[in-house]
Amino acid sequence: MAPAAAKPPHHGGKDQTTTVTVLGTSDLHGYIENWDYFKNGEYDDAASNDVGLAKISTLVDTVRADRGKASTLLIDAGDTIQGTSLTDYFANTEPITETGEIHPIAAAMNAMDYDAAALGNHEFNYGLDLLRKFESQLDFPLLGANAVDAQSGKPAFTPYIIKTVKTKGNKPVKVGILGLTNPGVAIWDKNNVDGKLTFPGIVEQAQKYVPKMKARGADVVVVSAHSGTSGTSSYGSELPLENASTQLAETVPGIDAVLVGHAHQEIPERFVTNKTTGDQVLLTEPLNWGMRLSVMDFELKKVRGQWDVTSASASLLNANTVEADPEISELVAEQHQRVIDYVNTPIGTATESMPAAESRYRDTAVMDFVNSVQAQAVDRALDGGPSADLPVLSVVAPFSRTAEIPAGPVTIRDLAGLYVFPNTLFGVEMTGAQIKDYLEYSAKYFVQTAPGAAVDPATLTNADGTPDYNYDMMSGVDYDIDISRPVGERIVNLSFNGAPVDPAQRFAVATNNYRQSGGGNFPHISTAPVLVNQQMEIRQLLIDYVVAQGTVDPADFAENNWRLVREGVPVFD
Repeated sequence: MAPAAAKPPHHGGKDQTTTVTVLGTSDLHGYIENWDYFKNGEYDDAASNDVGLAKISTLVDTVRADRGKASTLLIDAGDTIQGTSLTDYFANTEPITETGEIHPIAAAMNAMDYDAAALGNHEFNYGLDLLRKFESQLDFPLLGANAVDAQSGKPAFTPYIIKTVKTKGNKPVKVGILGLTNPGVAIWDKNNVDGKLTFPGIVEQAQKYVPKMKARGADVVVVSAHSGTSGTSSYGSELPLENASTQLAETVPGIDAVLVGHAHQEIPERFVTNKTTGDQVLLTEPLNWGMRLSVMDFELKKVRGQWDVTSASASLLNANTVEADPEISELVAEQHQRVIDYVNTPIGTATESMPAAESRYRDTAVMDFVNSVQAQAVDRALDGGPSADLPVLSVVAPFSRTAEIPAGPVTIRDLAGLYVFPNTLFGVEMTGAQIKDYLEYSAKYFVQTAPGAAVDPATLTNADGTPDYNYDMMSGVDYDIDISRPVGERIVNLSFNGAPVDPAQRFAVATNNYRQSGGGNFPHISTAPVLVNQQMEIRQLLIDYVVAQGTVDPADFAENNWRLVREGVPVFD
């Protein structure tokens, strides 16, 4: 198969050619309406993107009308049920496992007639009970060929499906859809899956299942892979490759196309040469949150009584070019409004505005707030136990540059916007030497900048592509980060209670499940003794604090304990 430019679909019976179209979404993360629950307004960004399944549904209907619904399939590449206040609400506030209510994502995807969806890593965030309940509400299968039952070794989810696409005046085309999730689930949601599920490599499982699909008559094989194309992993080498879609296309014969997910990138059309067959394999990735729809067209020709893919092409459609599908909007309207009302409920008052805009390069009150709440919770959990006397430190990353606790009434929305992930609290034991290593690793986030050189906050951070959520700032100790020094030599004046930190001193460190399980590949923390694991969401701890205190006052928690310097001179006043 060789790459070809997109052609208008041609459904010929007697001339032995036909076209099949596969539409793809990925990383929807709970977006149905074009709405930002954290802003309490329509979603908007610098690129004027729109989001959500309601708009994607309009695009899908347009393609189906053009190509013919009978020859058009619709699939997803994972991360559907986590990411917005909507999905949090139906997982935590009114969980579908208790109410039996149809999850709005399930309702929308069913109404859109999805044929299959792969499991993303975030599908496991809320535990297997909620995932299984969501799965039971779907009119289509959740695919995960590399989600394996830890006891039996058998697939825990449907590995693949084969859909029969009818043609005019000719034999039908069989389209195989293989679903693969991310091996990182074993780390990122260890507490939900350990001892229950294992996650073999993406390439290895495809090598196992693609021949089976071909043996069952699949004329076209499309892999829906919750895995990026970079060939890298965020968690080191202890698990199979995280972003393996390129290796998948290169290594496994018989794949015609890969719908790529996980990386939140936009790939309209890319071809990768399979090293065994020399065939060109199509890759496409739609932008996350329902901003884009991938359209894959496969031209087939009848060869010795069998359909053969002669060319493939892909393009992306932009959600901001259409209006929302009123059917989808009406379907979820009550649930959508219920969540809006909930997140805008005031639960306390802030004495002053606490924005997060500068948090990645300056010690701010809003990050001190999170660290203070985490440290207090760990301290309470240790009380009366063998580790009660350990000093409690805390780490937090600047998840959102736009978050703010406003002066005046504070709502659930304000706190959810500050802590945008459903992470749970952990407490681990670390030594002073390990704390130093940890902070050195975190400080690689800054671009090395010589003394006297101009400092632009816009380009100072995210060195080597390090995301904001992999930069941790620590409370409970004082330290400087010398950005003029090379990586690994930046932490200076590290002290506790006014004295240099003893490398042998033991500390309790409040952190989240993502970091404790190895997310970000920080040193020591994933192997550190676990002191606290209460399965309590940090977001909920923030909410509980505000409800209990009634007031959020920086005087109760703000402390300038870290700063950026160059040869001892502060970078910012």
